[in-house]
Amino acid sequence: MRGGISIGTQEKLFKVGEYNKAYNEILEINLPIVDIMQSQGFAVHIEKRHPECIKYIPMIPEIICSPDYIGTNQKEPNSIELVKILDQNVLLAIKLDTKAGGLYVASLYEVRDSKISNRLHSGYCSHLIIRHCEKCRK
Repeated sequence: MRGGISIGTQEKLFKVGEYNKAYNEILEINLPIVDIMQSQGFAVHIEKRHPECIKYIPMIPEIICSPDYIGTNQKEPNSIELVKILDQNVLLAIKLDTKAGGLYVASLYEVRDSKISNRLHSGYCSHLIIRHCEKCRK
């Protein structure tokens, strides 16, 4: 699997959130309603490819639970992108491991306002109506 992990491998995974079925309805997609997993090696990927985003790794559960925008990447079927506005716009890419049927965190990086705007106008991104889930409220 290019750039990803396989849920079925021996790599150690841990749960970072639950997929919200409302995302399927809003985006008209059909991802499974399952736990979202993260590999222990994910931080190494971020450190190498997106070192400015290391500080956002502890916020992954919050991004999953209460994104500001959700969208799809037409180049990556069976995936979803969640964007949270923090000190920067942070995009969390989540992919489906089609062999194992599980969802996993694939990448985390900053995106510009213009990218969000372009995706909103193209229909590949939606401003999320459901702003927070009960688990993330403080």
